[in-house]
Amino acid sequence: MELSDANLQTLTEYLKKTLDPDPAIRRPAEKFLESVEGSQNYPLLLLTLLEKSQENVIKVCASVTFKNYIKRNWRIIEDEPNKICESDRIAIKANIVPLMLSSPEQIQKQLSDAISIIGREDFPQKWPDLLTEMVNRFQSGDFHVINGVLRTAHSLFKRYRHEFKSNELWTEIKLVLDAFALPLTNLFKATIELCSTHANDASALKVLFSSLILIAKLFYSLNFQDLPEFFEDNMETWMTNFHSLLTLDNKLLQTDDEEEAGLLELLKSQICDNAALYAQKYDEEFQPYLPRFVTAIWNLLVTTGQEVKYDLLVSNAIQFLASVCERPHYKHLFEDQNTLTSICEKVIVPNMEFRAADEEAFEDNSEEYIRRDLEGSDIDTRRRAACDLVRGLCKFFEGPVTGIFSGYVNSMLQEYAKNPSVNWKHKDAAIYLVTSLASKAQTQKHGITQANELVNLTEFFVNHIQPDLKSASVNEFPVLKADGIKYIMIFRNQVPKEQLLVSIPLLINHLQAESIVVHTYAAHALERLFTMRGTSNTTLITAAEMIPFVEVLLTNLFKALTLPGSSENEYIMKAIMRSFSLLQESIIPYIPSVITQLTQKLLAVSKNPSKPHFNHYMFESICLSIRITCKANPDAVGSFEEALFMVFTEILQNDVQEFIPYVFQVMSLLLEMHKNEIPSSYMALFPHLLQPVLWERTGNIPPLVRLLQAYLERGANTIASAAADKIPGLLGVFQKLIASKANDHQGFYLLNSIIEHMPPESVDQYRKQIFILLFQRLQNSKTTKFIKSFLVFINLYCIKYGALALQEIFDSIQPKMFGMVLEKIIIPEIQKVSGQVEKKICAVGITKILTECPPMMDTEYTKLWYVEHFKVPSMLSTSLNAEALQYLQGYLQAASVTLL
Repeated sequence: MELSDANLQTLTEYLKKTLDPDPAIRRPAEKFLESVEGSQNYPLLLLTLLEKSQENVIKVCASVTFKNYIKRNWRIIEDEPNKICESDRIAIKANIVPLMLSSPEQIQKQLSDAISIIGREDFPQKWPDLLTEMVNRFQSGDFHVINGVLRTAHSLFKRYRHEFKSNELWTEIKLVLDAFALPLTNLFKATIELCSTHANDASALKVLFSSLILIAKLFYSLNFQDLPEFFEDNMETWMTNFHSLLTLDNKLLQTDDEEEAGLLELLKSQICDNAALYAQKYDEEFQPYLPRFVTAIWNLLVTTGQEVKYDLLVSNAIQFLASVCERPHYKHLFEDQNTLTSICEKVIVPNMEFRAADEEAFEDNSEEYIRRDLEGSDIDTRRRAACDLVRGLCKFFEGPVTGIFSGYVNSMLQEYAKNPSVNWKHKDAAIYLVTSLASKAQTQKHGITQANELVNLTEFFVNHIQPDLKSASVNEFPVLKADGIKYIMIFRNQVPKEQLLVSIPLLINHLQAESIVVHTYAAHALERLFTMRGTSNTTLITAAEMIPFVEVLLTNLFKALTLPGSSENEYIMKAIMRSFSLLQESIIPYIPSVITQLTQKLLAVSKNPSKPHFNHYMFESICLSIRITCKANPDAVGSFEEALFMVFTEILQNDVQEFIPYVFQVMSLLLEMHKNEIPSSYMALFPHLLQPVLWERTGNIPPLVRLLQAYLERGANTIASAAADKIPGLLGVFQKLIASKANDHQGFYLLNSIIEHMPPESVDQYRKQIFILLFQRLQNSKTTKFIKSFLVFINLYCIKYGALALQEIFDSIQPKMFGMVLEKIIIPEIQKVSGQVEKKICAVGITKILTECPPMMDTEYTKLWYVEHFKVPSMLSTSLNAEALQYLQGYLQAASVTLL
């Protein structure tokens, strides 16, 4: 694409169409952009539009399109073509920083993200001048430009917070520190001074505090991996100013909004994070500053209100105290009983209360509430922070803290008992307190793995949890119902099995609750209980124990999917999948109804797939239905095909990319269930599976290979006779896969199936070319994975066609090649083969080479028998069964060969 006005106009029109709500207009425009994004100059046209377009909406659209283009294409993947030509890459890196800094903030953020994506791949080796260009902009004095630089630096450096330690990472961080640490510190001091100068100018303060937030974030990223010498030397500057900002209160920076955090709250939150980082990782160096930070943060906590806008600040402030109280160095700060009581009374209990904002989220934004509460993304919530503080205090003061909270719990439960309908929030806080107090160690998979022995969890469960779950109405006190279900979920390893069995019908009943949170928690709790393991590593809850509940369980689970807000509830679908897995044959009578409902759901969600986890569990449930039913009755496969193929056809015709790999997997499973020849309906599809376009999408490759393997296993003769012209197509797929380091093992899976199942005469003419291709790849790009797969293949070939055929085809390619392959590849590399089946294939193949290949006896290959050359005895002894090994040893003795 040329950089012309005509192309800019065309691009503008298509970008406008991508914003159209009508799919008939939007989708063709998206397809067009997708088709041209591989063209040279395409990204430069987008950047030109950003700079020159008069329409702001087009500028924003172009910036988002550009960022997504960079995200998809910038990374160079081995064995795949470079999606952006080198001249475009150079031009982008030359222009993007100045363009980003001169753009409005909305566009600046998109380009900043694009720079960080490019930087992740190219910085510092391929983009050495990026840092210099950014640092030089600090001198501009224009805080719009400075904030652009800081925002980009934050995007670029925040990965240091989660990268694994490595020499390459240390080298990069040192390079960044050498160039960036001093200018950042100078900018920090200058910005602090400007804040004093402009203390009465609200608009100036807004810009300056935006800078300070970014500077504080950069401080965290640059100090995360280790304490840099520069920051250690300048700790006084940073910590003194951080402390001052923590205690600052400027009326001009306060906001009237009760939900949206203001700049001052965001800055103080980040400073709390920075102080917690130093307290945790660099406590010796931070010790002189710690007492003043503890005092400042304590004052902050007791003076900050309950409004939602303060949640992040309060959470980070409590997390700071939690990180301090866990350190032996600071134990003395909390030893006094009055201090502990004060923390419990003034910090923990108030921040565990269920507020009006929580109630609103529970009712109106249940998906977010569940995500925070169940998935642990509540890291920034007051409750989670308070819970962490309890856990931290219990590390050294378990007895006193348990005693203090026991009084609070009893008091709260008494208040609830006086008037449940009014005081239910007291019980909610009591349950949360008990939960946080009892939880010493927890994992997502097992719930609580270590509990506070001073808390009687079973007694609390029987007296205070079960009564709520046994009440007549599943819709009464939904928050308490959710609390009770969550209690079962997280303490499932501490509550006796008999109590869990009593809970199962209660949980099944709560699948009917109107509250999205309650029926979601019920589904999740059932799924978690069904995965628990007993002493013999079988499921703790057995299928036999579930038989009385099968019908109502399945009925309520599928009904729950019809409740408002839960039509694509991933927790319910996961519970369905797990129920099938546990119940096995017990679900067979219900399969006709179940598969109908699953098929209807599949058809509905295929129109607009939006929940990847839900979709995954749905297809898993379909596969389990097929496996369980067809294991008992193989003839049932036809009824599944009848139910599913109409939907599958629609998915394939509409090119629903998210579902196509799943469709291929289910079709593989169905085809594998057939005992006779391939049905004609499958054969009609076979030619389409070899179309190159299908193999371009990486996600399609594993399921497509498996599907082709199923075709070969069930109908190799049919394919050979009815579709002889398709064998080159199969080998073409193999050739494409074998050329890729990422997919070569998939190519070997396909090739092994061809060799194992196809009639020998149908592949005779291609055999030599196959080996030539493999040797070319071996010569040009040898990897351990490729060699292991290659060894399995040649031994499988030997088993199928005989050792002599293997020797002849090697030597037909190049004289004496058979000996070279044995000596250079098989002998030194055979020990690397892993997997029981693969090892057996290799063991049998080697045995055949040793015993059924005449040239091994009377030519120069004989030297390869001797132990100093042939180093495979241990592999043979571990892979062959006793009878085969005895046969081989007998053969070797008869041949007068010693194999140690």
